[in-house]
Amino acid sequence: MLSCETVQLGHGSGGAMMKRLIDEVFLEAFDAPELHAGNDAGVAALPPTGRIALSTDTFVVTPHTFPGGDIGRLAVCGTVNDVATSGAHVRYLSCGFVIEEGFPLDDLRRICKSMAEAAREANVAIITGDTKVVERGCADGIYLNTAGVGDVPEGVNLASSACKPGDIVLVSGTLGDHGIAIMSVREGLSFQTSIVSDAAPLNGLVAAVLEAAPHVRCFRDPTRGGLASTLNEFATASCVDIEIDEDAVPVRPEVRSACDMLGYDPLQVANEGKMVAIVPPEEAEAALAAMQAHPSGTEAAIIGAVREVSASPRVTVRTPWGSTRILDMLVGEQLPRIC
Repeated sequence: MLSCETVQLGHGSGGAMMKRLIDEVFLEAFDAPELHAGNDAGVAALPPTGRIALSTDTFVVTPHTFPGGDIGRLAVCGTVNDVATSGAHVRYLSCGFVIEEGFPLDDLRRICKSMAEAAREANVAIITGDTKVVERGCADGIYLNTAGVGDVPEGVNLASSACKPGDIVLVSGTLGDHGIAIMSVREGLSFQTSIVSDAAPLNGLVAAVLEAAPHVRCFRDPTRGGLASTLNEFATASCVDIEIDEDAVPVRPEVRSACDMLGYDPLQVANEGKMVAIVPPEEAEAALAAMQAHPSGTEAAIIGAVREVSASPRVTVRTPWGSTRILDMLVGEQLPRIC
């Protein structure tokens, strides 16, 4: 058994201490046959379609634990969702740990447990990983890198450049929850109603929408830069204008109040458990119903439409007062270290 209470440099040495850390922390938490094989690579079969989707992301969020989740849940959900936006069936994850000397082992176990729970929720397996231990002061406790792979079904070809005039814009739920949850803990803010992160795996929601609306143009999870960056990326890639109705965008009152107080636009605040979809008009209601029937999409809404082909693509917001404003991408870093 591990006899110490914190991670030590020897736990990254490749020797006996590292083996005990792997056996008693990582293998105990993740328990995949590919991990127990002890190889340098987890071996998995290629899909019959011959097409895979692959994504990787690094997580440096501070604090490591926040209302609604922690860095471990965030790492699994974030990568699962990135792969899911391609329409792939997400199958496997890898995880690389960069741990600072002195990091509490109980915190590491808790993070690994959270990762394992999120992986089970998403029905994916963590089949390979890596551990590095660095000197005190070099990693702010712990950083995680996760990569995910999934198989892309026949006939699924999603692309942010596929948006067409008349298409409908949907979101799977309330916006800004994650960014404000992180900020509330980091800055010691308190609200009458608890604001929690929305971190959740959305591969099941994406699959349900594709079954109901097989001609979906594209998906995107609006993480850093929020809905504003996502829609501007769609508009630029497709050379179209997009307009949304501010009243139709679901934002919790407490999140909107926090944004007003802090000077943030909730449409630019990060999310970790929401999905944006662009759908042909004839399939919009079916896509919405599929979202709302999923546990992670009960507050889904239609929020706007693709208007016209444009040489100077832009995103506009129709305000409650009947005017319009341009919705720009976030400039600079609004909320650092939120994922």
